[in-house]
Amino acid sequence: MLMRRKGFISMLTFMLLAMMIVPASAQGNPTIPPQLKTVLATGWGHSLFLKTDATLWAWGDGNLGQLGNGLGTSSSSAVQSSLLQDIVDVAAGDENHSLALRNDGIVFAWGTNSVGQLGDGTTVINRNSPVQVHNLTDVTDVEAGFYHSLALKSDGTVWAWGSNVFGELGDGTTTNRPTPVQVSGLTNIVAISSKNYHSLAIKSDGTVWAWGYNTDGQLGDGTTTTRLTPVQVSGLSNVSYVSAGSTHSLAIKSDGTVWAWGQ
Repeated sequence: MLMRRKGFISMLTFMLLAMMIVPASAQGNPTIPPQLKTVLATGWGHSLFLKTDATLWAWGDGNLGQLGNGLGTSSSSAVQSSLLQDIVDVAAGDENHSLALRNDGIVFAWGTNSVGQLGDGTTVINRNSPVQVHNLTDVTDVEAGFYHSLALKSDGTVWAWGSNVFGELGDGTTTNRPTPVQVSGLTNIVAISSKNYHSLAIKSDGTVWAWGYNTDGQLGDGTTTTRLTPVQVSGLSNVSYVSAGSTHSLAIKSDGTVWAWGQ
């Protein structure tokens, strides 16, 4: 089964992905993927599961608030986060924070918040219960990196918050942000992915753009230079799906081939 950075794709989304990568003659536009929603996400020591009734469940390490049930304790069995309803997408970061997207386009976050990765305007203050990410609406997808977070809005723009030491937020600076800022120069984005310290985005024309840490060439621009704003991945077009690994990246093209770069 295919795997997204945030976790396993459900059987339904797996079927949608299979539809996505059939030859162009079978679809109107092979470069624009369907909205794939993550239903199972794994963080460093905790897991999130989104049920078909839009309730959110979690288990594992919860000492830093990762489970989002208000208790701040670990659980060896799934517990419902009754503080959130109508959830359509989830993400679990590798440094103990979590994100959830509600069906009205609002994003919530909980867990560790050392550098503002929860997006509630604070830092250091961990959250055992979900808090709303400030000044962010009309979101269609969320992604959690190591100490930063990403959101794709319905207008095709990408927004980021949290750690920015390696340009993870793509705003042209290395300043950490406790509330969302727009990723510079990205428009018409249809899909995003993030891991550790770099991020990827697909434009509606099938090109891929990357930013952040690049010590192993995970940005795919032919260099190992860290980028504070997005750069185009070289020689790659007609892409339908991307996934960022810790220090490498993957892409599926509309012809069903898989491409990789980085470590």
